[in-house]
Amino acid sequence: MKALHHPDRAEIDLPSVLYALSDPIRLHLVATIYKAGEKTCGEFEVPVVKSTLSHHARTLREAGITRARIQGTQRFLSIRTEDLEARFPGLLSTILRAYESSCQTAPFSCT
Repeated sequence: MKALHHPDRAEIDLPSVLYALSDPIRLHLVATIYKAGEKTCGEFEVPVVKSTLSHHARTLREAGITRARIQGTQRFLSIRTEDLEARFPGLLSTILRAYESSCQTAPFSCT
């Protein structure tokens, strides 16, 4: 199986992170993973086909937001909280708080 690229902490840049989090589906994925700690790609309930979900997961991984761990045929996604906090203190928690509060007025399957 092909090795997945995860940028080093120093390679994580703000424009890539903000771009990755600008999509509602990806933001929902990050919020879901953040709450759960780790999820497999098959556990997400999103209104997109599997190939589009894979694209979103890759975008998050290549931006340095998530880490993918392969176990057998499954990919487990987790948030690179320590790396993001070291690079951009408070950014992820601020964005996720804003996302959760926006779910109160304009939900996109925020559960």
